[in-house]
Amino acid sequence: MSRAWGGEIGGASSTAGARPDEARRHNRAALLRRLHVDGPCTRATLATELGLNRSTIKAVVDGLAEAGVVSEAVPAQRNGAGRPSLMVLPLPESAVVLAVDVRVEQVAMSMVGIGGQVLGRHSWNLHRRTRTPGEVITHVAESAQLLAEELAVTARGAGISVPGVVRRDDGWVHEAPNLGWSDIALGTRLASVLRMPVQVANDAELGALAEHVRGVARNVDDLVYISADFGVGGGVISDGRPLRGTRGYVGELGHLVVRPGGRVCYCGSRGCWETEVGEAALCRALGLAEDAPRGVVVAELRSLATAPLPGPLDEFAEWLATGLVTVVNMMAPELVVLGDLFTALPAGVVDRVRTAVHERSLVSRAVGGTRIETSPLGRDAKLVGAAELAFEPVLGAV
Repeated sequence: MSRAWGGEIGGASSTAGARPDEARRHNRAALLRRLHVDGPCTRATLATELGLNRSTIKAVVDGLAEAGVVSEAVPAQRNGAGRPSLMVLPLPESAVVLAVDVRVEQVAMSMVGIGGQVLGRHSWNLHRRTRTPGEVITHVAESAQLLAEELAVTARGAGISVPGVVRRDDGWVHEAPNLGWSDIALGTRLASVLRMPVQVANDAELGALAEHVRGVARNVDDLVYISADFGVGGGVISDGRPLRGTRGYVGELGHLVVRPGGRVCYCGSRGCWETEVGEAALCRALGLAEDAPRGVVVAELRSLATAPLPGPLDEFAEWLATGLVTVVNMMAPELVVLGDLFTALPAGVVDRVRTAVHERSLVSRAVGGTRIETSPLGRDAKLVGAAELAFEPVLGAV
């Protein structure tokens, strides 16, 4: 089943009553999305999955092949006698997007071709003086140009991931506290210097998108993605669609109050979830300085894979479970995906959290146990999500 971020991709019924040119565009976009998300397949499979007749599939594929977007080949394995249905393969460099993940200490960038193939990537560290919006925008523009020239490709659009509160319709960053940003017209400014369409979204929202399209949640329509970096964020997909709230401002799950009277949070509240399970809290649980390098934190967690859990880490697991119980009771997801720093947690911690959520969440018990998994995409999740965000309008215009 093809997964779409912006809308549903259906078969022939969704084009009923449409003019022939509209139907052709729809069918072309639907076929490209199927190849982009699920990979090469035969013409016969495309006809079955998209609900189109073989002559329509032939016309669409022939048009895309003539435009240099797909190629065709005889399948390596043939079933039965007669002429085999040709395998249709997307050509990655025929449609390329730029993906950018702005993190607190680093910016990661990749050029991604249709089908999700990473053609090239680049990253650089951020320091206090290079973390200003102007510096980041300038470096992104320069690096994007160099990467495009090196690969000899032209990006058709860009997706940007930001750890903050982002207005989805125009990419306005209302607040990205860990970057020290507020009220930044990031989408408009980047579109001006990159000279291409730019879409900006919250990093956890894009983590959810990545897991839904290319990760552990590929066949899940109701999921919550929880990311832990300097702070804690969440992305929600409900009934196969993103839950965005007013103007796209949704997902600040890190500011659920789980410990009234607890540590002061930068948001002005006390005892927020991220003060108990964010990176600083995890460092405290491991007996490390709160500003310990990320590599040191991850290495320490990996060393505990088969060791008894220290008492403070047991308490950390309790606070993680406490927040997840609330999230599961509110959202009723089939799956919760733990991303970023949470992917390094020892299996014993994840098992303890999974058991606690199942025992203490009414909703989890009602659905037979909400699944809780760590992200297979790791730290690349937001970069993958940024690429998929950029591809949404591109696939309809190829």
